[in-house]
Amino acid sequence: MVSLFDILGPVMVGPSSSHTAGACRLGLMARAVLGGTPEKALIELHGSFAATGEGHGTHRAIVGGLLGFAPDDLRLRAAYEEAERAGLDWEFTTVDLGEEAHPNTARFEVERAGESVRLEGASVGGGRIEVTEIDGFQVALGGDYHTLVVLAHDTPGTIATIAGIFAEDGVNLATMRVDRTGRNKDALMTIEIDEPISDEALEKIRSFPWLRWVRRVEQIS
Repeated sequence: MVSLFDILGPVMVGPSSSHTAGACRLGLMARAVLGGTPEKALIELHGSFAATGEGHGTHRAIVGGLLGFAPDDLRLRAAYEEAERAGLDWEFTTVDLGEEAHPNTARFEVERAGESVRLEGASVGGGRIEVTEIDGFQVALGGDYHTLVVLAHDTPGTIATIAGIFAEDGVNLATMRVDRTGRNKDALMTIEIDEPISDEALEKIRSFPWLRWVRRVEQIS
C-alpha cells in the first residue's frame, strides 16, 4: 500500500529527503545509542554521501541530528554554529565501504563522558534510514519503533527476564534481534517495542549485574 508519506516525502529542512532528512535521522540515532549529545564525533561518508553530500546539506543535517534536532527543525541551517555552542567537536571524512554498501552510508564514532559508540547506517530513500551495525554487532533498525539497545554478558535467561519486565510494564514487543561475539561472551540485543518503556522498567534492567549498558532510543519522527 502506498502512503501519503511515500508520495509527499517527510517534512524537513533541506533539498533532499535522502541527503538531509535521512542524514539527520542517522545523526539522531547515533546520539540516542550513545545516550546523549556527543562531545566528539568522527563521521565517515561513503558513496553519494561523500560525493555530493556537502551540496545537499548532508553534513549540517548529520551534525544537527547529533544535537537532537529533528529533520524539520529550522536550526539545522545553523547546525555548525549550534554545535560549537554545545561543545561538540566534529570531523567529516570519506571512506570506501565497497560496492555492497548502500551509496548513502555513514559510519559514526561518537564519544561522551568517557563512553564511545561506533554505528553504521544508511539513508535508504524518502527520509528513511537503516542502521546495520552497532559496535561491530549486526543490527537492523530504522527508528520506526521505540527501541531498547542492550549490551550484556551472554547469560542464560536474559531474554526471558527482559521480556518479563516488558510484560509487567504493559509494553508490547514488536521485534527482537540478538547478536553475540560467542557463547558466554558479549551479546547485543536490539528490541523494538510499540510503546515507550517507563523509567522504572529501565532502571530494573540497568540493575542486573550482567549488563554492560542499555540505551532507550525513542521513535524517530
